[in-house]
Amino acid sequence: MLKETKHTDLFCEYYEKWITVYKKGAVRKVTMNKYLMTHQWLVKLIPDLRLSECTRIMYQQLLNDYAECHERQTTMDFHHQLKGAILDAMDEGLIERDPTRKAIIKGKTPAFKKIKYLNQFELHNLLASLTLQSEVNWDYFILLVAKTGMRFSEALALTPNDFDFAHQTLSVNKTWNYKDAGGFQPTKNKSSSRKIQIDWQTVTQFSALVKNLPPDEPFFIKTKVYNSTVNDILSRRCEEAKIPIISIHGLRHTHASLLLFAGVSIASVARRLGHASMTTTQKTYLHIIQELENKDVDLVMRSLSGLC
Repeated sequence: MLKETKHTDLFCEYYEKWITVYKKGAVRKVTMNKYLMTHQWLVKLIPDLRLSECTRIMYQQLLNDYAECHERQTTMDFHHQLKGAILDAMDEGLIERDPTRKAIIKGKTPAFKKIKYLNQFELHNLLASLTLQSEVNWDYFILLVAKTGMRFSEALALTPNDFDFAHQTLSVNKTWNYKDAGGFQPTKNKSSSRKIQIDWQTVTQFSALVKNLPPDEPFFIKTKVYNSTVNDILSRRCEEAKIPIISIHGLRHTHASLLLFAGVSIASVARRLGHASMTTTQKTYLHIIQELENKDVDLVMRSLSGLC
């Protein structure tokens, strides 16, 4: 398909062919959708630009136009998705010089988004309000996410075989494709495959709950599941407990926040959450880390004053 391409062809058409040849079937659907979205932006911003006209100044103008309505990180992702195709076009002799060289990434200033999470007292009230019956229900799902910090899709994919009750661990090695037709799919990244230590109370509750269930089938999945449905249930539980309303993802934030406030290291929290690096954890929970640093300063000052 790409062999038929000429340097006079439209850049957006070349990019569409490129993602079909190199990315279709090689990346996850969510990633493929990002490449397709990038193509749509090319059609919108540079519909008539030909490969031979792709110079540094034209490329920089493209990035600038895109950055007008996107944050810097999103513009960076846009740049990276285009660069792979452009370098391949250079290898084929369709573009003479690398137009991405020394590209300057701009973007809108991101709005400060303070993550929503519960404090320990509020979480205690939430868990106390749950109705944990003898059969699987969404209250058990809420409990497990609160106790483990798993992502929504990770918790949906759990099967009885994922529990190692003897060693008090839970294996996270897959996700559930709830956005489409269902079925297992890989974890978000390599670091997302992990074992999570669980407390004895959770062991007791879930060992009885999954005892007679099919070992390799996800026990939370009965029919098509929507994130909004589970969030609605959690909202009602929050209202019943008279605490702030948060989402399932907010429970993940709650789990991480409580661990950080308890003094657990950033490295351990990152591993437990399945983050690709500690940098992700630090960026996500920056305001909490800053609060802890302020407490550390007070502790240091009190310790030093006691030396007199």
